[in-house]
Amino acid sequence: MSGCIVGWAHTPFGRLDGASVESLIVQVANGALEDAGIGPADVDEIVLGHFNAGFSAQDFTASLVLQASPELRFRKATRVENACATGSAAVQQGLRAIAAKSARIVLVVGVEQMTTTPGPEIGKNLLKASYVREEADIEGGFAGIFGKIAGLYFQRWGDQSDALAMIAAKNHKNGVGNPYAQLRKDLGYEFCRNASDKNPFVAGPLKRTDCSLVSDGAAALVLADVETALRLRKAIAFRSTAHVQDFLPMSKRDILKFEGCSEAWRRALADAGITLGDLSLVETHDCFTIAELIEYEAMGLTPEGQGARALQEGWIQKDGRLPVNPSGGLKAKGHPIGATGVSMHALCAMQLAGSAGDIQVKDARLAGIFNMGGAAVANYVSILERIK
Repeated sequence: MSGCIVGWAHTPFGRLDGASVESLIVQVANGALEDAGIGPADVDEIVLGHFNAGFSAQDFTASLVLQASPELRFRKATRVENACATGSAAVQQGLRAIAAKSARIVLVVGVEQMTTTPGPEIGKNLLKASYVREEADIEGGFAGIFGKIAGLYFQRWGDQSDALAMIAAKNHKNGVGNPYAQLRKDLGYEFCRNASDKNPFVAGPLKRTDCSLVSDGAAALVLADVETALRLRKAIAFRSTAHVQDFLPMSKRDILKFEGCSEAWRRALADAGITLGDLSLVETHDCFTIAELIEYEAMGLTPEGQGARALQEGWIQKDGRLPVNPSGGLKAKGHPIGATGVSMHALCAMQLAGSAGDIQVKDARLAGIFNMGGAAVANYVSILERIK
């Protein structure tokens, strides 16, 4: 148990007109400190997760967190980046500072502003999280990469269009109750299953409803050592964490196995002394529906090639044996790259504190988080539990 979440804040995700990277950072930094019941002067270190890759002209952003208060001046502040897992990289960097006893309280912020970037540039920016030497020319950008993965999965295990539509429909239904979600609309299975003018094919077998949204947004956490946390209002402890980095080129891996994801889950569960069945819920990285399907298998919920079974038998529904993405996931909530991992941790902390409102999972006791960068290249798992 390396540290605890003692406060959090979260903006809505979506097209946030009038906002800037700086204003989003300031909003959640102050909100998280207020939620934790501490002041800026109590912060020992700051970690900012910000992918950027061309989304913001301001590319040196760690000190923007200091804009939240003059009392943050002269604190250690570092920006970290690990593609779409940037937010979780920031969280784990903060935990390492606490474990090393170089900080008692760490402010972690994740942010991205994507919607001010023209569409073609968004695709180019996101492809910087691929192995450019081999993958940058795949048609359709990152959707094309996951469209290729989906096509290969279909070749190996049969047409999974029904399963992908069930994932999309589930996550959109869950997202209706999430006040931070970008798209709070229950689209229904039939809409997600059938191609139409409003739901065209985007890449390979993936339709628009299979793809996460381009988003602006920010989230923040206050982390503290256990002793400090127990003196504050609430304490959501990290029972375990894992970070597994895999080869960048897809050509060096069996891309249908997400082996880095499997290894991260194996390590985190072993370190926590639990099994997957002990978890009350999971927030997993559904950048595309095919990713969530493969992640069922990689986390050990089903055997390889049988991810659809978790959907057909209702295991991953909000009232199922292991609710997956009760927040609506990236699919409904949105995916502002640098903010995503921090958001997942904040939402799971809300679940364990019993303050998740309409997305609350009943009697949530242990929460698992899987956040990945690239196509299962950077793999982060956290296991959270409430101790106060």
